Amino acid sequence: MMLETVAAVPGMVAGAVLHLRSLRRFEQSGGWIRALLEEAENERMHLMTFMEVSQPRWYERALVVAVQGVFFHAYLATYLASPKVAHRMVGYLEEEAVHSYTEFLRDLEAGKIDDVPAPAIAIDYWRLPAGATLKDVVRVVRADEAHHRDVNHYASDIHCQGHALREVAAPIGYH
Repeated sequence: MMLETVAAVPGMVAGAVLHLRSLRRFEQSGGWIRALLEEAENERMHLMTFMEVSQPRWYERALVVAVQGVFFHAYLATYLASPKVAHRMVGYLEEEAVHSYTEFLRDLEAGKIDDVPAPAIAIDYWRLPAGATLKDVVRVVRADEAHHRDVNHYASDIHCQGHALREVAAPIGYH
């Protein structure tokens, strides 16, 4: 859950930076602003879902505020210095998220974690069937993380080739 609290930061930061750049330069973003903000929203929904499952305590919520504050500023500085590095870093973090959710799924399948009913927020957001369970949620979240990984590695590759994000077509959407 703690990782999900900062996972929405990169999309929001990158989307905001590109939004402001677009306004200053009177340029289109090629769909990247929307894609990055959708990534941030999707990550926020991961957090909202897992908060329903785990019910964090007050001190965990306080830790979230501290971690987000530090990570937001560090990521903003990184993104302003090098969007290529920032996107690559997120791509690697998302790869770790895919691995973590794979392990989570294995523990669910092995019975180490109870496969409880999926929270209503997850059923609504991912349009899961009424009888969906935590396993179903973990599968769709893992797929989201794989998509975020691919989008961020692609964004970094574009910067590696010397192109700005606005010069290419928008990535595939999230839903």
